[in-house]
Amino acid sequence: MDKIYLIKQLKELSYSLGMPIPAEAIEKAISFSRFKVYSKGEMMARTGDKAMTAGLVLSGMVRSFYVDEDGNDISQYFATEGSWCVDSGMVGFDEMQANWEALEDTTVMLFDVKDMKELIYSDGQLKDLWIMALEGGMRYKIYRENGFLVETATERYMSFRKSYPGLAERVPLRYIATYLGITPESLSRIRSAMKEKAPEQE
Repeated sequence: MDKIYLIKQLKELSYSLGMPIPAEAIEKAISFSRFKVYSKGEMMARTGDKAMTAGLVLSGMVRSFYVDEDGNDISQYFATEGSWCVDSGMVGFDEMQANWEALEDTTVMLFDVKDMKELIYSDGQLKDLWIMALEGGMRYKIYRENGFLVETATERYMSFRKSYPGLAERVPLRYIATYLGITPESLSRIRSAMKEKAPEQE
């Protein structure tokens, strides 16, 4: 990939996320990274794999998911442009804590966790941005857990649409359903009910 184009793309991504990254830091990150295009449906990592590598989604979309003891596929997280992926190592795990799959043809910037952490901790601004990212991840986890405790299935779906704008039209229904903890049939009924109410609210 063209280095100038990559720097421009990463700068635009960082500004769109409200976390502007210095160009020098972006250049250093690019110098120790590699770039891979995953085909739709391709597995990127599996639970138990070594977590020495992490990534950043540049285009496309991926999801993390678990498989329970009964063989059920349960979606945990969806990562789109500008989001971390296969990132268990970035938060201290030695092994991947979930499976990762490309839901679309997806370009990912892959890097060694050790190299990225050294870069982050070498710069005060990057450390501040990393703390912001960790706080955002913690808020996401708390909101998600609270949703299962106090929200109805419909409210959880509305929260999903707010957290992931536009993804309801990109992600297969069955994956959204498992993310919400309901069956695809229940999700279909919720979506139909919301469509019926929409004209009444206008």
